[in-house]
Amino acid sequence: MANVISDETIEYVGILAKLELSDAEKEEAKSDMGRMLDYIDKLNELDTTGVEPMSHVFPVQNVFREDVVTNGDDSENMLKNAPAERDNMYEVPKTVE
Repeated sequence: MANVISDETIEYVGILAKLELSDAEKEEAKSDMGRMLDYIDKLNELDTTGVEPMSHVFPVQNVFREDVVTNGDDSENMLKNAPAERDNMYEVPKTVE
């Protein structure tokens, strides 16, 4: 394992992530972070010449649909459930002076 994570780094990451780690958890996190960095180093060894960068593995495209109202204006039925109604709107108690 070429990447050795220091105790200070783990403390700092814990502060940034707002985590309180026990000593055992800190050691496990150091080991995990080291393995992740080793894997990244291994990936950096790959020759990516001629490989086009991409943001997704699969082709992603927006699927647009027409904005069509399907439930219509049912305000009359909705207002039947209101405790109070005025001018075809819900009437609520005043909350701001």
